[in-house]
Amino acid sequence: MRVMVIGSGGREHALAWKIAQSPLVTALFVAPGNGGTEGLATNVSVDITDHAAVIAAARAQDIDFVVVGPDAQVVAGLGDDLRAAGFTCFCPSKQAGQLEGSKSFTKALCDEFDIPTAAYGRFEDEASALAYLYTQGAPIVIKADGLAAGKGVTVAMSVEEAEEAIIDCFSGLFGASGAAVVIEEFMEGEEVSLFVLSDGKAILPLTTAQDHKRAFDGDQGPNTGGMGAYSPAPVMTTDLYETAMARIIEPTVRGMAQRGTPYAGVLYAGLMLTEDGPKLVEYNARFGDPEAQVMMMRMDSDVVPLLHAVATGTLAGQQVQWKDAYALTVIMATKGYPGAYGKGSEIRGADGLDREDLTVFHAGTKRDGERLIANGGRVLNITALGPSVKEAQARAYRGVDAIDWPEGFCRRDIGWREISREQS
Repeated sequence: MRVMVIGSGGREHALAWKIAQSPLVTALFVAPGNGGTEGLATNVSVDITDHAAVIAAARAQDIDFVVVGPDAQVVAGLGDDLRAAGFTCFCPSKQAGQLEGSKSFTKALCDEFDIPTAAYGRFEDEASALAYLYTQGAPIVIKADGLAAGKGVTVAMSVEEAEEAIIDCFSGLFGASGAAVVIEEFMEGEEVSLFVLSDGKAILPLTTAQDHKRAFDGDQGPNTGGMGAYSPAPVMTTDLYETAMARIIEPTVRGMAQRGTPYAGVLYAGLMLTEDGPKLVEYNARFGDPEAQVMMMRMDSDVVPLLHAVATGTLAGQQVQWKDAYALTVIMATKGYPGAYGKGSEIRGADGLDREDLTVFHAGTKRDGERLIANGGRVLNITALGPSVKEAQARAYRGVDAIDWPEGFCRRDIGWREISREQS
């Protein structure tokens, strides 16, 4: 099978790394890829926002199966266009991708199918959004309705902070994604991520993870696309898991099918574990980044038959096996991220670190001869396995400390919640 992975981030490197291990794969391509993927696949230089160019590249390489990674391409309907061109493709439809692409779409689905989530209002102008804010008070959550690279959400602890977030959205900070704003009640609890595969009918549960969205230690600073993660997340007990499946995941898949927009892909539910049980924070219509990195490290099964079964509607009966270990990833980012940051600094020491319990997944990197160059905000994902979260963390940070990159930074407390529980 000739496989092409679409994307250039850490998620796509992790997917390509796992796909490359499959005996079913005879050739692997990543479009456009990064400085890490070229070591295990053929990078294909193509603008992935140009769907005709992606289709042409897939035809040129005689591709049998396409795996789409990034959220923007899911929401833009790349999967639909690839399927229309005759390719088997792992990617939700554009209509189903609205679960991530429009927060108000998901809220309406929750209303229709009685899926527990935060109370909310949706607004298309600044004045009405501010008026609603003043009736609700703080703490409160302000969200750009569309995609904003993980940065369009503000958990405002004061009315003044919420005001600023609303004004930012309507000022064009997030482009068209901020043309409408969803304002949600603040939910008390711990957030956790739950992943499943669905082909529109059958559901195959995958695993749980916990992300770290804030830029700095102690969950301080601005929201980012994610500064690290670990999997599984033991805070998601068996009872909580079964409740989330029965009240959130299954009604979503069933409801999407009833609406005539069946969901076929990976469904990533961000959940808040409240006193009243799990509630949906948001859906993502793709593998998480950095959650994909820890999931691929832990997965014992061949991932290719699972993804292909989703794409061909044959998921029923499939199973997945996991290593009896925790995985933890630490993101090394360019100083300044998630704000303005420079490109072009050299990274030394990242090559040659990989071993059975440690893998360095690349995100914003490129090669310049023998030199590895930082080419983005989130740049490297140092990912380790261990018998506990604490040991996985220790191994990951040993990997971080072996890398010489003065222009980079990372959080030093990834996994802190679970480590505190392990030590109590």
